[in-house]
Amino acid sequence: MKKVIVAIDGPAGSGKSTTAKLLAKRLGYIYIDTGAMYRAITLYSLRNNLLSEPPRICDGARNIKLTISIIEGENKVFINDEDVSDQIRSKEVNDNVSFISTLECVRKELVNKQRVLAENGGVVMEGRDIGTVVFPNAEVKIFLTASLEKRAERRFQEFKSLGRDIPIADVIKNLRDRDITDSTRKNSPLKKAEDAFEVDNSELSIEQQVQQIRDIILKKIGTIVNE
Repeated sequence: MKKVIVAIDGPAGSGKSTTAKLLAKRLGYIYIDTGAMYRAITLYSLRNNLLSEPPRICDGARNIKLTISIIEGENKVFINDEDVSDQIRSKEVNDNVSFISTLECVRKELVNKQRVLAENGGVVMEGRDIGTVVFPNAEVKIFLTASLEKRAERRFQEFKSLGRDIPIADVIKNLRDRDITDSTRKNSPLKKAEDAFEVDNSELSIEQQVQQIRDIILKKIGTIVNE
């Protein structure tokens, strides 16, 4: 069966990572979490007090060794060989990742890395601009979304599972602010590609949304093969 690029975009907290990871496993594809790459640059910038120095942030994005590996079925993120998979999910990183994502030089460096990772197809890649900027010619594009309330509850539970007691009101504010920043930024704003399939998972279980997207992909692959 032809192996394609599956691009999944959507707002923060819409379940892109979980869905993409399970989908890739079902398809026998490689899962690439682009959001984790931006989070890694954000963590690096925070650690080195660079938030007020965009040129040095750009130097970091260009020069640090950033890798994503699958270890025992889990995606692990490394900065200069240090596993930072847990640290990149902190509230401080959450609060600053949208700013880092607005920097054109950072996006340029990471988009280049993402294109190399997916050049042979057979990948599920998720983020904010995969179907519009990184892979505008991806064979299958999905725009995954959900209500703000549902997304906030999911993120709240995620923090809780990590032992982080963050008020739900703060989570809602963070997501609302990120929605505004991501959709209005000058460089690669979050938006639905014209040829993307929209999947609202507000009332869907993870199993239901994965199955729905898988059906869309298999139907699309069948169309491509028959052309």
